[in-house]
Amino acid sequence: MKCIKKNIVLPAICLLLANLIMAQSPDAAKKVHRQMITIQKETATNTINPAELAAIITPESLRKHLVVIASDDFEGRETGTAGNEKAANYIADQFESFGLPAFNNGSYFQDVILNWTQWEEANLFVNDQKHRHLFDFVSFPNKNEDLYNFSTQEVLFLGYGIDDPKYSDYKKMDIKGKVILIYKGEPVNKKGISYITGTKTMSEWSTNPDKKLEAAKKYGARAVFIIEDEIQKVLSENRRKLISPQLTLGERTDESIPTANSLAIKTSIAKMIMGKQFKKVVKARKKIKKKGKARSVMLSSNLTINQKKKKKTLRGVNVMGYIEGSDPKLKDELVVVSAHYDHLGKRGNDIYNGADDNGSGTSTVIEIARALNEAKKQGKGPRRSVLVLLVTGEEKGLLGSKYYSERPIFPLENTIANVNVDMVGRVDKKYKDNPDYIYVIGSDRLSTELHEINERVNKKYTQLTLDYTYNEDDDPNRYYYRSDHYNFAEKGIPAIFYFNGTHNDYHRTSDTVDKINFEKMAKIAHLVFHTTWELANRDERIKVDVIGRN
Repeated sequence: MKCIKKNIVLPAICLLLANLIMAQSPDAAKKVHRQMITIQKETATNTINPAELAAIITPESLRKHLVVIASDDFEGRETGTAGNEKAANYIADQFESFGLPAFNNGSYFQDVILNWTQWEEANLFVNDQKHRHLFDFVSFPNKNEDLYNFSTQEVLFLGYGIDDPKYSDYKKMDIKGKVILIYKGEPVNKKGISYITGTKTMSEWSTNPDKKLEAAKKYGARAVFIIEDEIQKVLSENRRKLISPQLTLGERTDESIPTANSLAIKTSIAKMIMGKQFKKVVKARKKIKKKGKARSVMLSSNLTINQKKKKKTLRGVNVMGYIEGSDPKLKDELVVVSAHYDHLGKRGNDIYNGADDNGSGTSTVIEIARALNEAKKQGKGPRRSVLVLLVTGEEKGLLGSKYYSERPIFPLENTIANVNVDMVGRVDKKYKDNPDYIYVIGSDRLSTELHEINERVNKKYTQLTLDYTYNEDDDPNRYYYRSDHYNFAEKGIPAIFYFNGTHNDYHRTSDTVDKINFEKMAKIAHLVFHTTWELANRDERIKVDVIGRN
């Protein structure tokens, strides 16, 4: 017996029929009762067609947001600036217009406290010859204390600056107050085998530069010179970043910086420091690589280091839209849909509008919030709750998402997944003849179910080409670690990241709205919506069942 007409449940009629049947046939009544339970469950979860909800996200609705977010009025949305604040207010105004509650003590914002630091002066004198920051060496103000007019006549060559049970440069060495000179990387034998890992795979001493600086701080080094044989690449990668102030989380003092002062220097400067002892250092390094045993050399050199910072505390905000779940048993579980709304700001009169990066993701997530809330208005909202999270500080080191992951509004143990959108409005060279694609990153890193859900809804609704190139473990771009989803994944929360790849306008003033492919952007928004909808409505939360890839 069917008690449904045009997806409208008639529970009172069903109950009456069940009672009538009960008088004649208990078994028939039980069958009707079971059907009623099934009907009520379907009604409580999702009798609305998700494709109809996704369809309200159109190229035009996405364009409406992006022409505002990526306009000159917002001045590139750099974190800590008036333009960034304008963008946050625009997003909050959209949430209010949708009817989303200002649930965080009457606000759509989560305050993000940031340390602002920039070099006021940074230079180095070696034997009275001056060397300039961002030309001859690189040093990060947020990783250094003030060290002004510090002079020394001695530098200790300390191999690789490693302190590991399998190899240590610090054994029987007193380096307190000294300046040390080290090579990057770690010692390997003639076959390329690391003395630390015992394989050709390098250890964390190579992949995490801060580990050496933390060891130097632990042993009391005053400063560390790191010999950088690819200095031009390092200078190129960091010059633009270091022209702007550096931001870090929290009201941290210099005393709490966990690393020793450091300067990555040209090999020519390293040779000047070594002076007449150059051959002795080269010989020491060869012995280290041959036998895997530490060697050190004391060098005589007249050095003066000047590192002086400007500092202040800034306030940024994450913007949050909340759609409470409709299922009493599941609404405490949460799906987080995220994108960063900040970009690079201004450099003089040049504005970095960031239409693709990440105005496209921001506009997409705003529209997903609208679609989810439309379902809720119809009384058919998602069973689980959804937090739409627009974060600041991504361009400064994933700061906004890190802040949320460390100070969550909702318990992380109840957060079942993160769906992250970062650059979805352009087409890269690989797909210039096929714009209906998207790179998917991270979906199978922690949960096979998350990967399967995305594949399934794409096949059913959007039929995009899903490309996993950048999800490979050996991806040299390391995109998996470079967007906001990673701060959730690092906490053990399954995360999926949608990305269109880079293009010639990436991080340039030419990343503008006129180059956005809104048709493609809408299709990706539909895929993101359907994946989110499925995560929020399935009976069981997805399982974390992949170990060792995160």
